[in-house]
Amino acid sequence: MSARNILVVASLLVSVLIGLVIARGGSGGGGSVATAGGGKILIGLSLDTLKEARWQVDARFFTERAKQLGAQVDVQSANGDDSQQMMQIHSMLTRGVKALVIVPHDAVAMARAVELAHQTGVPVIAYDRIIRNCDLDLYLSFDNVRVGELQAKFLVDHLPKPAPGRPDRIVRIYGAPTDNNAKLFKQGQDQVLAPYLQRGDIVVVHEDWAEDWKPENAKKIVNAAIATGAKFDGILASNDSTAGGAIQALLEAGGGLAGKVVVTGQDAELPACQRIVAGTQAMTIYKPIRSLATAAAEAAVKLAEGKPIIARQSVNNGKIDVPAILCDVVVVTRDNMVDSVIKDGFQSYDEVYRGVPPDQRPPRPK
Repeated sequence: MSARNILVVASLLVSVLIGLVIARGGSGGGGSVATAGGGKILIGLSLDTLKEARWQVDARFFTERAKQLGAQVDVQSANGDDSQQMMQIHSMLTRGVKALVIVPHDAVAMARAVELAHQTGVPVIAYDRIIRNCDLDLYLSFDNVRVGELQAKFLVDHLPKPAPGRPDRIVRIYGAPTDNNAKLFKQGQDQVLAPYLQRGDIVVVHEDWAEDWKPENAKKIVNAAIATGAKFDGILASNDSTAGGAIQALLEAGGGLAGKVVVTGQDAELPACQRIVAGTQAMTIYKPIRSLATAAAEAAVKLAEGKPIIARQSVNNGKIDVPAILCDVVVVTRDNMVDSVIKDGFQSYDEVYRGVPPDQRPPRPK
């Protein structure tokens, strides 16, 4: 089996009905795979950041599953620095990783990392965020257009429906402009909002991109909207971090805006779940990260061993249709908090309801 660029597609019919069968990596000759110390396969996990709690969970689940499969994982975080991420990836390749899993800070800049990896016969998986304009081997994520659709649909369904002639007014906070997922969330949101905007039923009073998904940048966006004197009924925030910044701006503005203005989110981060049960954030979207991280670890080990992977979907990255495995997501509100993120063990009952008096809490999950 070749060490580079082996993509087996049995036939067009099989590709449609069964999926793309990928078998990149391996030693290129006798089929044995070089290993790290102790005879373990070495997998590289390159993360944009570990500053957000969500990514700490991804790294933990990924590493746990890889270890169960007998692999060793080199985890590196670039803290939002493209140059740092490239240097870390170069170091991983020098150390002899046999598969590379990347959460890119910049979806375009990391195409160079894919090229470098392929020069040494190392297959690359883009995790959660796609890497653009390159011969990427595999993409594992959630259906991010669907995430945007669910956020926008929830907002539309929960806006106050004012008197005839007065449209609902919203603020839109997009994610990091360097993150391709932010564009996919916006795409899904746009698809839902389009008819309402065209009819004039909803008006966007302010919108902007939150650099690096930072809550302080989202707060500035909402502060700017408030400063114009515009009244608004909802904030379509693209994730929980930006939702947190938006809600902080509402709290500081006073007038009971926090809890009155509908605010969306995603990632089911603990602070967001706490805001939801407190009533200041309306919803989040739970991505079953254990399933995604586990699938990514299993795929990385298989690619390192030169074994085939079946990917039933594909996503175009600007250069090729990348074989993709996309997991489903769940809308989370106060009503299903216990039966979703808590029952799954993603967040703990005691932490989520820490600020809620015991007599006002729902029953614990069975």
